[in-house]
Amino acid sequence: MKNKIYFIVFIVFFSKFYYHNVVAIEQFNFDITEIEITNSGKTYKGLKRGTVTTNDGIIINSDKFEFDKSLNILWAYGNVEFYDQKNDYVIFSDEAEYNKNKEIISTKGKTKSKIKSKYEFTSNNVLLLKNEMILSSNDRSRVIDNKDNIYIFDKFVYYINDEFLKGENIELNLKKNKNQQDKVKLLNGFIDLKNSSYTAGNTEIFLHNEVFNNIENEPRLYGVSSNSNNNITTINKGVFTSCKKNDTCPPWSIKAEKIKHNKTKKQLIYDNAFLRVYDIPVLYFPKFFHPDPSVKRQSGFLKPQLNKSELLGTSLYLPYYKVISENKDYTFKPTIFRKNIYMFGNELRYLNKNSSFIADFSYLDGYKSNTLNKKNSISHLFANYEKKLEFKKFNNSEMSLFYEKTTNDTYLKIFENNFVKDMNKPSNYDVLSSGASLTLDHEKYDFSTGINIYENLQKINSDRYQYVLPYYDLKTNLQVSEFPISLHSRGSNTLSLTNVLKTNIINDFSFSKNILESEFGFQNNLGMYVKNINTLSKNDALYKNSPQAEIENLIELNSSLPLLKINENTNEYLTPKISFRINPSDMKNYSGAYRQIATSNIFNINRLGLDDAFEAGRSLTMGINYQKIQNKQNDVDVDTPKFIELNLATVLRDKEEDGIPITSSLNKKTSNIFGSITNKNSDIFQWNYDFSLNNNLNKIDYHKIGTKISVNNFITEFTFIEENGIIGDANILNNTTTYTKDDKNFFSFSTRRNRQINLTEYYDLVYEYKNDCLTAGIKYKKTYYEDRDLRPTEDLLFTITFFPLTTYEQEIDQNFYRN
Repeated sequence: MKNKIYFIVFIVFFSKFYYHNVVAIEQFNFDITEIEITNSGKTYKGLKRGTVTTNDGIIINSDKFEFDKSLNILWAYGNVEFYDQKNDYVIFSDEAEYNKNKEIISTKGKTKSKIKSKYEFTSNNVLLLKNEMILSSNDRSRVIDNKDNIYIFDKFVYYINDEFLKGENIELNLKKNKNQQDKVKLLNGFIDLKNSSYTAGNTEIFLHNEVFNNIENEPRLYGVSSNSNNNITTINKGVFTSCKKNDTCPPWSIKAEKIKHNKTKKQLIYDNAFLRVYDIPVLYFPKFFHPDPSVKRQSGFLKPQLNKSELLGTSLYLPYYKVISENKDYTFKPTIFRKNIYMFGNELRYLNKNSSFIADFSYLDGYKSNTLNKKNSISHLFANYEKKLEFKKFNNSEMSLFYEKTTNDTYLKIFENNFVKDMNKPSNYDVLSSGASLTLDHEKYDFSTGINIYENLQKINSDRYQYVLPYYDLKTNLQVSEFPISLHSRGSNTLSLTNVLKTNIINDFSFSKNILESEFGFQNNLGMYVKNINTLSKNDALYKNSPQAEIENLIELNSSLPLLKINENTNEYLTPKISFRINPSDMKNYSGAYRQIATSNIFNINRLGLDDAFEAGRSLTMGINYQKIQNKQNDVDVDTPKFIELNLATVLRDKEEDGIPITSSLNKKTSNIFGSITNKNSDIFQWNYDFSLNNNLNKIDYHKIGTKISVNNFITEFTFIEENGIIGDANILNNTTTYTKDDKNFFSFSTRRNRQINLTEYYDLVYEYKNDCLTAGIKYKKTYYEDRDLRPTEDLLFTITFFPLTTYEQEIDQNFYRN
């Protein structure tokens, strides 16, 4: 009897709760471990996770199911996965409803949809019309495509088969590279994802901040409507600016009837455009274009520039850039001057893995020289080639070829404010250099050699060239027994002043070692220096016409006693030091050479800066250094310590030496007393003083006084230099003053006055207004400098730069500011 009851219970339980592979209706197939059937077999409930499939390729996985047979509607709850194998999409959600009769799928809560392995939708409460293949949501949604572009909508409708998307309040994040993306905001629009095109209403395009190499820029485009197709985006009634966003109008903008962004050519093209400064139209362009901000290298016109100088008048600089290949490019740089002068500049560049080349050439027609008083043509050519040789036995091996030539001596100075500042130019406007060099760096030595041709533009034609054919320089360390010896060998063959030929090979051997260590703190060093000089010359005042070989040597013993006193907030250092030197050999006559000694170089072994001679005779150099350094303030360590420093030094010798430069005063038995004082003990007022006091202590031969006053944003610096007696004859005062009113307004003033001849050499007074995309300024410049074609000038200029578009400079009428 008991076994019978168990059997009945088992039958009832099995018939009510347990079905496997139940077919509820032809459209749905259930594969669920537990199903509850109620409502006379019209309602099916899946109580544990399982799978429901349809005959047309739909697979639904969920934690729980409910199916209404009469309505033919399936509800899924918990971790729902809805796969459509035929149409290649999958939907993930918390809850979903599938109306089989209407072929409508709707979800509740967070929903993610992956469409054709191309697009991933993240949204809430999504509706899918399966027959029409339309996916939509009225909640804020996001789409990521297979190129990592991101689309964000307040609501959307997506036509799956056409890959066509309609949305409102759209944000597009278009990826440029790993770390950069452009942002587009559309009030509403239609987006063709397949063809990467769209049509939209109000449009805002935000380009990534780094496009102009200025992180503070926020380049952007606005328009009342836009469309994009075939890599061309058209913005109607558009505005472009690179300025940082603020609550007011941007410092500058370009407003146009139509702006086209050609992504293939990488250009922004404007129709009927106005350049506006603080929303005021200042310049009209019927047609205008420039490279888009993503361009790194693209053929096209570069930033134009308007300049003004009193010597040349107004000029327009309009460069054109041409990409020849991946590693080659060319720039044509014409400049048109108001005085019927035309300059045609050209710059060619290429860059390979181990070599580079740059050449800059210009031809200028119509220039009238003040010295010749007639029009002629002038030109220049500057070129440089560098190559890494990659010799295996060397850490570094490279060669270079370089050439600098102008047809007018003042060419570089005259055109300094025009295109010259933008080109590959010489570092010295008075001396041009051409030649070749080879550099080899080895673990055991460094070697360089080459040839140089120098042209001094300040000299007459017959004396201006110096030829060094060739030169070499070798540095290495030798180990002789237990003594390390440094070797510096160099040589050159030089032709100058037309017929002065000089050949020399100089070998320097040096040895230095700490000796006689003292428990009292004395630091002693012995230095031994040998110079082997081999010369041959013709018509040279210093060297003989026959071969000559000399050996000079110098022995130096120096000693110092560093002393330290530690106070509560300061450390005091006192270091007396001496240097005793002996040179038993003779010295060439350098008495007429200009050499200036100061506390900064008086203890250097080559304090006279002579390459082929040691300082003659026996000398004793004595000096003392005192420093007081503040290491704490209010018991807190300071990062930039304040300090006071004093240096004094002089040189004694047993007899006068005629070959030592007179201006150094080291030729005398008792030299001048050299001193320096540096006071940086205040944030407001700092000063330094260098001086040279003659050995009779009754005359100061040299003063150099520098002061710096800093009060909030006001900084002024004065430098006064006076030379007297044996050192020279000069009296010069410099001043540079700056005032920063705030982060946008700047004032600066600089002048230099030669008090010896009572002449002010120049004035520069500048006011500038700066922000991230615009710089405007007024500059007053007056120079008294005169050099052949150069004449004294006086200019009052207004300059403005619209970054990164152009720079404009205009002279203000002199009658205006004089009245």
